[in-house]
Amino acid sequence: MGKAEIIETADGIKIHAVNESISLPSVLRLNRIVKFHRREIPLTKSNVMRRDNYTCQYCGTSTARMTLDHIIPRTAGGRDDWENLVCACEDCNSRKGNRTPSEAGIALKRRPKKPHYFSFILQSFGTTPEEWRPYLFMP
Repeated sequence: MGKAEIIETADGIKIHAVNESISLPSVLRLNRIVKFHRREIPLTKSNVMRRDNYTCQYCGTSTARMTLDHIIPRTAGGRDDWENLVCACEDCNSRKGNRTPSEAGIALKRRPKKPHYFSFILQSFGTTPEEWRPYLFMP
């Protein structure tokens, strides 16, 4: 129908119809802009864990049981938002307790931020197919 053109195809995979067979597209280019509304990524425990790659943001371990930690405790006015919640192992979370990291004498490995919708979805694919790399904003 002329709405898109195939840029890359999946190696050797074909889609068969009654009268024809075409190569399975892997990368398409749209011939006109399609507007869509990006959804917000919901702030959930599993999404915070995913953002932090299931790694403690204080000690760097990924083998221990993980919990969520408020960087600024709720009792000190800390909110439930992307910039105040991090993945932490139970030991670090207990050691930090109801204090800020500086009060507890520990430091964050990296500052948390709200994930970008596109990169968050891309992360759920696992490894990015090689034929997609020239067309993405990611390494």
